[in-house]
Amino acid sequence: MSGDTAVTIQVPGALRDCCGGALQVLLSASNVRAALEELERRHPSLYRSVCDETGTVRRHVNLFVNTSNVRDREGLDTALAPGDVVTILPAISGG
Repeated sequence: MSGDTAVTIQVPGALRDCCGGALQVLLSASNVRAALEELERRHPSLYRSVCDETGTVRRHVNLFVNTSNVRDREGLDTALAPGDVVTILPAISGG
């Protein structure tokens, strides 16, 4: 994990089957886009649950860096700092 920033990806319960049951994935990335690219290499089915075929975050999925939604920041270009936590949060719907 040299060159980039060590960050933690928090995986929600509904998606843990996509990454061998892991609660979190540790990886190195300088921004959210790089983190997703690394996630695609390591856990392709988890990546496909988060992003569509164009690489865009799915409409029903929110990504947070610490407590900030990336949609309220710089989107996929949101910079990551050492120790940041990226949380994958699928929307909950029901009725």
